[in-house]
Amino acid sequence: MQSPLFPKAAKDSLDSDVAAHYGDLSGEQWALEKGTAFSDMSDMGIVTVSGPDRLSWLTTISSQVVDPMTPADSKELLLLDANGRISFAAAVLDDGEKTTLLVEGDRADALVEFLESMKFMLRVSIENATERVGVVGAIVPSNHEAINRAREDVAEYPGYLVSWVDPWPGVVEGGASYTQPGFEHPAKPRTRILHLIERDKLTQFAEEWADDGGKWAGRIAWEALRIEDFRPRWGREVDEKSVPHELDWLRTAVHLNKGCYSGQESVARIVNMGKPPRRLVLLQLDGSESKTVKPGDEVQAKGRAVGRVTSVARHADWGPIALAVIRRGIAIEVLLDVVTEEGPIIAAQEMIVDPAGKSSQSPKERPGKDLRGIRRGVEGHRPIGGMGLSK
Repeated sequence: MQSPLFPKAAKDSLDSDVAAHYGDLSGEQWALEKGTAFSDMSDMGIVTVSGPDRLSWLTTISSQVVDPMTPADSKELLLLDANGRISFAAAVLDDGEKTTLLVEGDRADALVEFLESMKFMLRVSIENATERVGVVGAIVPSNHEAINRAREDVAEYPGYLVSWVDPWPGVVEGGASYTQPGFEHPAKPRTRILHLIERDKLTQFAEEWADDGGKWAGRIAWEALRIEDFRPRWGREVDEKSVPHELDWLRTAVHLNKGCYSGQESVARIVNMGKPPRRLVLLQLDGSESKTVKPGDEVQAKGRAVGRVTSVARHADWGPIALAVIRRGIAIEVLLDVVTEEGPIIAAQEMIVDPAGKSSQSPKERPGKDLRGIRRGVEGHRPIGGMGLSK
């Protein structure tokens, strides 16, 4: 849905309904980091679920426990297929009467359709509310005082409804991290907040914000900080094969101790016994060459395809950076090549998901390790016949 706040649309079709920038790319990013700018996020989709069974039902079908949930809570959930692959990702709020789900804008209709197919005889009502509700994003220091002040200040502006506070990069109750022990997460000092605004008052909201000295930061600035903070986005990092472990999304969107839901067996199996086949990585791109890297560009190691670029931005301080999903076993010290239309660009890796493939909740020893010798035959005895029996 087109936003009323964009003088210059983003070039990328995924973000084409919002401003790419407002004329000062670096300044916008720095203002966003300082907490003095908003970013137009009104291309997001809004789905509401009302009815007395809404929270217990959403808990049953999703990766997260959202029952109980108070108006002060902000959570995140995933909806997975039977193989544990990500179908939907949503920010979650509840005001005591209805639950609001924030998703990529082009996923709102699909989410409504999916939820309708899953409600059976339950007392829930589902609606696509995107035409009524817009979103603006902010970034503030990660402390309760700054977060509460940000919500209180914006509540004075026209059309304000409620705010969602991003739990990233914390590891929420029941969650797990795929970073190495002792890792200092770059997103720890700051917190993202999404403010929901009545869509027909967005223009008035923006004008009063500007009158008070507030600035606007375009999608380029927002994406640069998201990439720096390793924050996965459904419309970028997720493909038809993605499981949450690969993107370190068990931090905020998965509760490992909840009951059965679609994909739960796969989630548990990878944590307990397996390793995610791929891993999210940050790429520091060679900025000396004027070649354009795009989402979807192939990533190679020694001439062999090992993954693809998912997100790209020009960071005000770091220069060109990207997120990519690559084969988990690629050593972290290996220099990669991103294959662009103009030719390859060298990229250095910064680790996000540990190549060892173990989470903070994985057992120290893989279950069943002691049985491996039995499957291969007892040492010193040669298995015979198709049954693998020994003399």
